[in-house]
Amino acid sequence: MQVPDSLTQCWIEEVHKGVLGQRFRVKKSLFTGKSDFQQVDIVDTYGHGRMMFIDGLVMLSERDEHVYHEMIAHVPLFCHPNPKRVLVIGGGDGGTIREVVRHPSVEQAVLVEIDALVVEVSKEFLPSTASALDDPRVTVRIEDGVAFVKNTDQRFDVIIVDSTDPIGPAAPLFGTEFYEDVRRVLNENGIVVSQGESPYYEPDWQVALAEILAGVFPSVNFYNYHNVTYPGGLWSFSFASKNAHPLNDFQQERWDQLQLETKYYDPGIHHAAFALPRRQKGLLAPFMRPLT
Repeated sequence: MQVPDSLTQCWIEEVHKGVLGQRFRVKKSLFTGKSDFQQVDIVDTYGHGRMMFIDGLVMLSERDEHVYHEMIAHVPLFCHPNPKRVLVIGGGDGGTIREVVRHPSVEQAVLVEIDALVVEVSKEFLPSTASALDDPRVTVRIEDGVAFVKNTDQRFDVIIVDSTDPIGPAAPLFGTEFYEDVRRVLNENGIVVSQGESPYYEPDWQVALAEILAGVFPSVNFYNYHNVTYPGGLWSFSFASKNAHPLNDFQQERWDQLQLETKYYDPGIHHAAFALPRRQKGLLAPFMRPLT
C-alpha cells in the first residue's frame, strides 16, 4: 500500500474480508517499506493522527491505540498478585510494553518481535507509543516468538501475545504447540492474554482459539473492548491461566495505590469487559470456564 505525498485529498482504505471497507483521510505518507515478513506503512491522517498499517490492515492509530494497549496489559497485570516478569510476543510498536512498565512491581519486561522494521519505524514515527522501549527494565529481542517460548529457560508471571491476525508470520501464534510452550514458561500464578479477533467478523477464529486454550489451561475466558479503527468496533482478548480468575482475583487495592492515569481502562471497565454478548458467549461457552 502506498500513499502519494502530493495527494492531500487522498484516502487510505482497509478492506476486511471483502465485505467491509474503512477509509481514512491522509495528510501525508510518512513511511512505506517491506521487510522479509510484511508490508509496513505509516501515514498521518486528519481524524486519527498517525496510523500504522501492516499488509494493508490497521494496526493502530494515535486516536485510539490507548484502548487496545491498556486493555491487553492492565487486565492481566491487575489480576496477578505480584507481576515481576512479563513477556510480550509481538507488539513491536511498543504500546503494550509502555503500559506494562507503568506497574512498579515489574522488574523485567521482555519484548520478542519477529520484525525489526516494526520496531524501527515505531521509534521514529510513533514515539508516543514506543516511548518505553528504551526503559532499563525492557529487553527487546528481534526473533521468532514461537521459537523463543519453545527454547527459553526463563519463566514469566504474565505473557501477552500482541499479534496481528492469524495469517503470515502470526499464524503459528494461534497453535496448540505454541500455547503448550507458553504454559511451560509461565510461573504457578501465570496468566496469558492474547489478541482474540472480532466476535462479529471472526467468530470461527475465536472458537478455534478458545478450543486450543481449553486443551492447555484450566481457566479460559474472553473479554471485549471497543476500538474505533478496527472493523466492527468490538474486538476481543482471550484470558487463560493456571489458576487466576479474571474477576475474583482483580487487585483493587493495587489499583487504588497506583492511581494510574488511564484513558479507557478502570475497575468498572475491567469487570464489564467480561460480560459478553449472548451470541458470542454461546459460541465460546463449550470451552470457557464458568465465572464463579
